[in-house]
Amino acid sequence: MSVENTLIIRALRTMQADSTIYAFFIPGEAITRIADISRIHRDQKNQLEGFQRKEIKAHVKNIVEYLNQSKTLFPNAIILALSSEIEFKQARGKEPEGITDVAQIGTLHIPLHEEGRRIAWIVDGQQRSLALAQTENTQLPVPVIGFVAEDLQTQREQFILVNKAKPLPGRLINELLPEVEIRLPRDLAVRKIPSVLCNQLTQDPQSPFYQLIKQISQEDNPKAVIQDNPLITMIKKSISNPLGALSQYKSLGSNPSDVDSMYQTLLLFWQKVKIIFPDAWGLPPTKSRLMHSAGIQAMGFLMDRIMMRAQVQSNTEQVIEQSLRNIAPYCCWTSGIWKDLGMEWNQIESTSKYIKALSEQLIHLDTEFNRKQG
Repeated sequence: MSVENTLIIRALRTMQADSTIYAFFIPGEAITRIADISRIHRDQKNQLEGFQRKEIKAHVKNIVEYLNQSKTLFPNAIILALSSEIEFKQARGKEPEGITDVAQIGTLHIPLHEEGRRIAWIVDGQQRSLALAQTENTQLPVPVIGFVAEDLQTQREQFILVNKAKPLPGRLINELLPEVEIRLPRDLAVRKIPSVLCNQLTQDPQSPFYQLIKQISQEDNPKAVIQDNPLITMIKKSISNPLGALSQYKSLGSNPSDVDSMYQTLLLFWQKVKIIFPDAWGLPPTKSRLMHSAGIQAMGFLMDRIMMRAQVQSNTEQVIEQSLRNIAPYCCWTSGIWKDLGMEWNQIESTSKYIKALSEQLIHLDTEFNRKQG
């Protein structure tokens, strides 16, 4: 490792679980010389790559303006994932008497590579790092915490855990959750299976939602018209509701959740929805309230009702299709007035009030037809 192509700094080294952790200070402008930003995207095989959102230029500009002031305090640590290519040389000498020995002091040798091949990745502090590269105050000492992690999964796990309490786009976390395997905090754990199912729905060519769901990694997809959050909310409610269509497949005791059966249930119902409402399917929410947040969630409640009835019948598919066909003439997804609601089709908005009203209307229609046939 040549000195010319190496950044040598004083550092502390310690261990957490089985991971090596380093703490050190470096000039602010050096962050982007040693670390790459791994932006979230999908490769040609539709595999998820990276984890960082796009640069927020206004945010970066505000930080630069602050850093350019004459007296700047910047104690916020940047968190990096480090390659094992770095080298730590422990300092020699006698330890002070009575020291609390939780870390070793030494020098950290960080190789400098070109962009795309750097030995670190920014886990937390992307916007700050970009600002530090642009500020006039280039030598400002910036605290850094680095953990050694070669694999992308560990980097994503730490990214999610570090950022979950911050104003990070929920859609970004939704898309990353299916890619991690660690034990998650309770609030994230309940989102993982719905996120996995949402990912499957948009990536499976057999799914009625194929390429229709908006995801951060594919923001330039012109076919995508549905936000992922309403779908994930719909799925989560069906799992948590004891009478939900997906609830019967969630984990019970030592038995894990049957995610495949959940997915097959979603496919079965929503494929029929696409068949029965072809003119409303695949349009932007402004042209079809079936593709709208309110429509997706209201149809989710109807799914729970119909599927619990249909799944105990030998002709499950026919029951689902007929149930939807019965109410179809009374649904106003792209035009008309919802008679019992007294609302134009495009008055339906994504609020709890409208979602509740639309859900009750759909269930009322289904109940009436079911009563007549019973």
